[in-house]
Amino acid sequence: MEQPLPSPGMPMTSRSGSTYRFDPGTLCLELLTTGGPGEFQRYEILHAPGDLTAWAERSRLTPTPVVEVSDAEVTAARRLRDALFRATTARALDGPAEPADVDVINEAAAHPPLAPAVAPDGGRCWSGPADGTRLLATVARDAVELLTGPFAHRIRMCSAGNCCLIYVDTSRPGRRRWCSMEHCGNRNKVRTLRARRSDEERG
Repeated sequence: MEQPLPSPGMPMTSRSGSTYRFDPGTLCLELLTTGGPGEFQRYEILHAPGDLTAWAERSRLTPTPVVEVSDAEVTAARRLRDALFRATTARALDGPAEPADVDVINEAAAHPPLAPAVAPDGGRCWSGPADGTRLLATVARDAVELLTGPFAHRIRMCSAGNCCLIYVDTSRPGRRRWCSMEHCGNRNKVRTLRARRSDEERG
């Protein structure tokens, strides 16, 4: 996988209502913040074309592509996301992805992706038509690079017992444990400190 673009992270809201940023390390894993299969359907936010374009605005795609999305492409986005969710979760747990999920990823990746170009002012832009299919092809190709590249063994799930966010650890030491240090990492520090104080008081 190519070195990921710098990202401030995806804006997230915890169950308690606090906000934090989660950087999963790569574009395809950012799509997993929109919901998921099974029990994660209750977090679904991709209901209409505007929801997928809003996700693109929050993603690490730079600049934000102007994308025309159809209802069918929203359905395809949910299908790809759920396949990615299962495939990357399996990889994080050192298991194989289901062939059906791999087929979904490969099918999306086979379409032409968004095409980067140099703008007249020398900046970066996107050329040609930009629709939901090209957006999803870009995500799927990123997933192929992740699942077959040198960071595949760094795909992990947050170590917090009640958090299932998936990320790729691109840090040099490879010791990242939390989805976000300001969220799950901080909560773990607080619990550890309270437990230590409790042991000291009992001692």
